[in-house]
Amino acid sequence: QVQLVESGGGLVQAGGSLRLPCQASGRSFSSYVMGWFRQAPGKERELVAAVGSPNHVTYYSNSVQGRFSISRDNAQNTVYLQMNSLKPEDTATYYCAARLGRSLLGKYDYWGQGTQVTVSS
Repeated sequence: QVQLVESGGGLVQAGGSLRLPCQASGRSFSSYVMGWFRQAPGKERELVAAVGSPNHVTYYSNSVQGRFSISRDNAQNTVYLQMNSLKPEDTATYYCAARLGRSLLGKYDYWGQGTQVTVSS
């Protein structure tokens, strides 16, 4: 089992950047596929980025491709979401999640509490 804690959210102007870390505790962090999801009010939760292990293969949704970057540091049990060129439509609660297995797009089993990102126009 793994416990996840996100941080780094806040208020930023359009065009700005934020970096969201997610600290994991528990065993075998390197065994988990890690993902970042987001959910805006009135919308479904969507997977925006994911990274595998040990090959660090990545996935990005079309809405963030080219602006967001996901990375992981297995030695520090941390996964990061670097968000650049932020837009007001990126406003959402961002969640870190983990799953066992190799697929980046399967069901995620472990979730953090979320961190709010608000982008002002």
